[in-house]
Amino acid sequence: MAWFKRVEKGIVTPTDQKKETPDGLWYKCPECKTVATMAEHKRLRYVCGNCDHHDRIDAADYFELLFDQGEFTELDANLTSGDPLHFVDTKEYPKRVAATERNTGLKDAVRTAHGLSSGQPLVVAAMDFKFIGGSMGSVVGEKIARAIDYARQTRTPFLMISRSGGARMMEAGYSLMQMAKTSAKLALLSEAGVPYVSLLTDPTTGGVTASFAMLGDFNIAEPGALIGFAGPRVIKETIGKDLPKGFQSAEFVLEHGFLDFIVDRRELKQRLTDLLGMLQSAPAAVVVPKRAATKVH
Repeated sequence: MAWFKRVEKGIVTPTDQKKETPDGLWYKCPECKTVATMAEHKRLRYVCGNCDHHDRIDAADYFELLFDQGEFTELDANLTSGDPLHFVDTKEYPKRVAATERNTGLKDAVRTAHGLSSGQPLVVAAMDFKFIGGSMGSVVGEKIARAIDYARQTRTPFLMISRSGGARMMEAGYSLMQMAKTSAKLALLSEAGVPYVSLLTDPTTGGVTASFAMLGDFNIAEPGALIGFAGPRVIKETIGKDLPKGFQSAEFVLEHGFLDFIVDRRELKQRLTDLLGMLQSAPAAVVVPKRAATKVH
């Protein structure tokens, strides 16, 4: 019955024979805890194959998803923030920006580019949450404004992918001015009859929600995205009441009429192609942009 017992005690595998699991090989869904390989998770566009949970992805991932063969021309890639207010919190603002640039490889919280998507020209501005929480500073507003100008001048549809914690406190009033600037540029885009689609991803909050994120001819969102102005805790403390279940989720916002539809990331490119094709083929009298009523003088 020796096969029921360990005959040799203290068996040790030599270090050179141990097989370690490489870091980053597996993905565990934070919602349903399903485990999959990172290769499969990437193939599914960073969406859980079991519960459809959408992981946050960066601007580079959206560019790879949307542009044919991942080929695009970036706009204003080297714009960086100044320090107009000489702001200091736990560290000086320029040092914080420099450290974030080193850690992320980004110049600021948005990247803008143009290229072909399903064979059709498209301008995309995509925010990166990992750069100071995707906060909206002067560079973010300026890059979006310039991308809108490019879309208007070339009569190319414009897609804004928002992911942000709101205005950047280190730039205070300069940050808030970006709300007016981007909204004014979108009014010009609307007058030119160029389509604008706004994609809200997790999270889209603060001054971004209160400006360009909600001004699309079509406002769409990814499943489960947090969308709001102030956070749920602040709202609850202000009104003194419990909030409804699912408050500020994309599904809640859709139900209350602030979104046109929710789109699975794996279907985004095709849905966008269909939508823009419909807008560009429809008579001008049929397509009435929601932004047309908002005039900025």
